[in-house]
Amino acid sequence: MADGPSAVIESGEDSLIARLFAPIATHPGALGLTDDAALLAVPPGHELVLTKDALVAGVHFFADDPPESIARKAMRVNLSDLAAKGARPLGVMLAFAIPADMSGEALEAFARGIGSDCSLYDAPLLGGDTVRTSGPFTISITAIGAVPAGQMVRRAGAAAGQAIVVTGTIGDGALGLALRLSPDRPGFAGLGADEASVLKDRYLHPRPRLPLIRALREHASAAMDVSDGLVGDLGKLLHVSGVGGDIEITRIPLSPAARHAVDVEPALLEVALTGGDDYEILAVIPQHELGRFNTQATAAGVGVTVIGHTRDGTGLTVHDASGAAVSFARGSFSHF
Repeated sequence: MADGPSAVIESGEDSLIARLFAPIATHPGALGLTDDAALLAVPPGHELVLTKDALVAGVHFFADDPPESIARKAMRVNLSDLAAKGARPLGVMLAFAIPADMSGEALEAFARGIGSDCSLYDAPLLGGDTVRTSGPFTISITAIGAVPAGQMVRRAGAAAGQAIVVTGTIGDGALGLALRLSPDRPGFAGLGADEASVLKDRYLHPRPRLPLIRALREHASAAMDVSDGLVGDLGKLLHVSGVGGDIEITRIPLSPAARHAVDVEPALLEVALTGGDDYEILAVIPQHELGRFNTQATAAGVGVTVIGHTRDGTGLTVHDASGAAVSFARGSFSHF
């Protein structure tokens, strides 16, 4: 082991890669991280699906979050995009910028988190890059997946008269962030320790719905992951599909922790529906496919809920319990 917290960084990029990342880059195509590129064969009869997300300290995670958790979040937000397209992961490319105050121990923990999720989700590390920065810790991952030719699930395939469904529960990640920022808000003050822990964990550790990829390919007409808020993301999907949609607030699945917070402070419902960080799957399913989709989702261990339907026209209407239309100050999180 190196001496002192900064020794890993001071030993140089090649040493850092050899010590921390080459041992987890076991896929033959990674070439032991000794070359300038990786070599990856496309499975016969398949097409590649490529996605990239960047995460920046102070924007997508807190600078003092555990490094292993930061690594897992970076991995999972990218794998969530593959899941929504019905794609099986083939591997990931990792680049990150190391701030001057990041210790060797923190880098080792970050590498452990990457390696753990590479193994958990069968998404091997294939290569990448490391640089120094005078700014915040920044991570960029390119995730590479494969789908049978012609079977990627796009955003733009929805038609009128189809069911709008979501996986899991909505709003936990956004409420977890809000709890971190404003723990004294009325809706959070009465949460039990376990409830608060659930919300914080959902913000830190998304759950990419990879077990659902086959069901999505076989039954969904359109899908995307919910990263920037359910209301805004559904609006994007409907727009590119050229249809309108209606959803009912009372059907949107909330976890017990989120429901408790919203019951105490109803204003938190808007946070839950527009705040982002869900990384659940939003899909549109033809009515005649819905039963088979639900059966496969149940077998895969993923809960799904019908929250509304598509229709002719444009735009999204969100209805409250009385059927009245509800509007929000913003539809989704935006980086700009």
